[in-house]
Amino acid sequence: MVIKTDAYPDLAVSPGEYLAEEIDARGISQKELAKRMGRPVNAINEIINGKKSITAETALQFEEVMPEIPARFWLNLETDFQLTRALVKKRAKAA
Repeated sequence: MVIKTDAYPDLAVSPGEYLAEEIDARGISQKELAKRMGRPVNAINEIINGKKSITAETALQFEEVMPEIPARFWLNLETDFQLTRALVKKRAKAA
């Protein structure tokens, strides 16, 4: 099977950007989200800043706090982000 790398964007958007927009729209601070999840604030901040990946456990915790957004959504965002980053690196090396 051949992966068509041109089918992917040239920019990797961190799932943390979506998370930041979502909590902002809900009027929830990073501190409040962390409290509701039972996680340290720095873990949430690192996800928002693209320094920490969203794990399955974290995705489930997001779903508990924001039930209308399924855990699978967060994991898919993370997977797409990681794949796009890898493809961008691969394209840069080939150029």
